[in-house]
Amino acid sequence: MATSADANPLLSSQKSSDSGLQAVLHPLVLLTISDYITRHALRDQAGPIVGALIGLQHGREITIEHAFECATLPKDGDIILNADWFGRRLDQMKQIHKSPQLDLVGWYTVLPKSGPTPSILPIHNYLLAEHNESSLLLAFHSDEAVDHSVGSKLPLTIYESNYEVDEPRAGDQGEDKEMRDGEPPLKLKFRELPYSVETGEAEMISMDFVARGAGSATVVEPRELNQPGKDTKGKQPEGRAEEEVGEHILSRDDEEMIAALTAKANAVKMLQSRINLLTTYLERLPPSYLSTSNSPRVEGQASDGPHTTPSHTILRSIQALANRLSLLVPSNTEAFEEEMLSEANDVHLMGLLNNVMQSMTEARGVGKKFSVVEGAKNHTRKVDNVMVVDRGSFLQGPGDLNV
Repeated sequence: MATSADANPLLSSQKSSDSGLQAVLHPLVLLTISDYITRHALRDQAGPIVGALIGLQHGREITIEHAFECATLPKDGDIILNADWFGRRLDQMKQIHKSPQLDLVGWYTVLPKSGPTPSILPIHNYLLAEHNESSLLLAFHSDEAVDHSVGSKLPLTIYESNYEVDEPRAGDQGEDKEMRDGEPPLKLKFRELPYSVETGEAEMISMDFVARGAGSATVVEPRELNQPGKDTKGKQPEGRAEEEVGEHILSRDDEEMIAALTAKANAVKMLQSRINLLTTYLERLPPSYLSTSNSPRVEGQASDGPHTTPSHTILRSIQALANRLSLLVPSNTEAFEEEMLSEANDVHLMGLLNNVMQSMTEARGVGKKFSVVEGAKNHTRKVDNVMVVDRGSFLQGPGDLNV
């Protein structure tokens, strides 16, 4: 913390555990921030990314439940909030979230990993003076969001602010220090807060909807613009037009299947990464931990590269995990295979019954069509016979005179 405080003068030199304050973050806030950043980048919008955070405060615990974007204005080279717009928007959000009553707990923006910059001070000072004297700052690190890895930490940092004495460094003035009368000036400092992620029942529905949408997402190429010299008066064939329109349309069953397969694939990737981590940890143990009395030690084995510090707690956990693997294998393999075969036969039987029912439905449809065709043919024969009889009644007899 001291190194970061020396690099960034806005960071506090105190530890985050001194205040006892803790933040609880909800996933809807992350979805709102990511959606705002994505729209801001795709539309090439100018200006900073600024939004407000609303939630509850219970003692030394602050919950961040919702977020909304804010309008900003330039003033004297700085960026400030549009006070009138922000006041109306905050009142609307308070009316929407009345049970429980939510209030402003902080704001968010995009910052580098090094910490806050002087450009955020006008907005933060305004929120401290007008709305909440203990407003938090959520800094989203967009660079880390691009280069993230599976199971890594969220690309954000939550800060609390307080006024501290700006003491000079020991090496700035040497042994001789200047004596000043009065109290030393106070400056605004930011201190990193520990946070945890908490998900509610309503948020699980939103997360499931987002997961389904991400599972069925496809890359759509941009539509080509009509060239000046290209003739577009001719009509395209009907079949080709329908094929182009329905190329990226998926049914609901396909979307659910893709979402389920995507979730399983992500789970397998996570499991594989954890297995690789355990394997790497065991391979980098010192040779004394790898060699046993029964297995001969190969010369030069596990001696190259740095070794990890052995942890008996981790080794016991790995041993317990390996011992539990035998419980997953059924004791009676033959009975297990028979049960699996019976389940497979039931599935195939249900599939055959489904095919038979579909065939019966199709045969019934063919029978209905055949009866309609035969009825039309019989009706045509009757009409022809009636016309022949009527035509014979007008024929002249052998004794009739043709005038």
